[in-house]
Amino acid sequence: MIEDLMGRQVDVTPGDPFKTDDLPSSVVALYADDMKKLVAVIGLDLPLAAYAGAALGLMPVGGAEDAVTDRKLSPALLENVSELCNILAGLLNREGGPHVRLHQVVAPGDSLPNDAAAYLLAVGRRLDVNVTISRYGGGRLAIALAE
Repeated sequence: MIEDLMGRQVDVTPGDPFKTDDLPSSVVALYADDMKKLVAVIGLDLPLAAYAGAALGLMPVGGAEDAVTDRKLSPALLENVSELCNILAGLLNREGGPHVRLHQVVAPGDSLPNDAAAYLLAVGRRLDVNVTISRYGGGRLAIALAE
């Protein structure tokens, strides 16, 4: 899905789970059902958020590299990675299941709800991968399902 969105090769390999120290600098997307119940959390570390945001917006890689160095996403990179998070909701919807939609995107440095942090740090129904976007760079992605 990410490869189709970016229009370039994307490599995905098994990755390490997020740790507490990773959360403050990550983009975290919260997904809820129609009853506003949290059903999933997706985390992108700062490098992946920056590179994915730049690749999606067809921006030069230098802006993403600066964001990683400065440890801060520009408004344009954050907007692009938020759109990516919205599109990733499609991975969470399945036939016969509840409709899942993006509820909130938490930017690096913003306060993360405790339940979202707990899901990103818990062992259980989750996927942890390294994602590398050709000609940009990469980082870590975590998808954690609630319950």
